[in-house]
Amino acid sequence: MFIPTPRVQVPSAAAKGEVFQVKALISHQMETGLRRDQQGNVIPRRIINKFACRYNDIVVFGVDLHEAMAANPYIEFYLRATESGRLEFIWEEDGGHTYALTHQLTVG
Repeated sequence: MFIPTPRVQVPSAAAKGEVFQVKALISHQMETGLRRDQQGNVIPRRIINKFACRYNDIVVFGVDLHEAMAANPYIEFYLRATESGRLEFIWEEDGGHTYALTHQLTVG
């Protein structure tokens, strides 16, 4: 069974007020539920349907994803460094599975 692998690229330190780039990627097959296997059975839908980024427990970026999203969804966005703290990245999949990564950001 394929296990999704989340990855992020974000700086470990930033100056106060600096805008920095965040890149998030999860290796995921994104099965739409529209295909059939070799025996003709429908392959169940299994997609990443939500992504959120929390900065010190406050959601600062979020997106809902749908069937048309490509496999291995890549998301890029920008944040402003306001204070040192934890960045948490959460991907939610159909069926309730979640995948998460955390990253410590130091603001100087």
